[in-house]
Amino acid sequence: MAGLIVLRPGVDWSVSGALFDWTLEFLISRLSDRQAAGRIQEIVDNNLGSLWLNDMPEAVQREIVGHVRSGLVAAGEKDLPDTDQKADVLRHLQELVDATHVAALPEPGEPT
Repeated sequence: MAGLIVLRPGVDWSVSGALFDWTLEFLISRLSDRQAAGRIQEIVDNNLGSLWLNDMPEAVQREIVGHVRSGLVAAGEKDLPDTDQKADVLRHLQELVDATHVAALPEPGEPT
């Protein structure tokens, strides 16, 4: 099963289900809005397979973007198992980081 994070209409990130779940778990543990973290946990727990960023409050969207940009790839380097596929997996994570820029999503503290 694959997973999909829709950043904006026409800008999304599609990846294997395992990496999708890992990415959402990365976000869940870092979000300050526990209600939003609970909603994302439901996506993982129920294998829903997609997260639409615009379904989240604007402050949560900004926080998600901040965490993705500032720590996702580094967390993958540190926490994901060292396998022959790790470089490819890290490239997929970097694609999500890059997609946040393509979608012109602001981080916390940036003007909209």
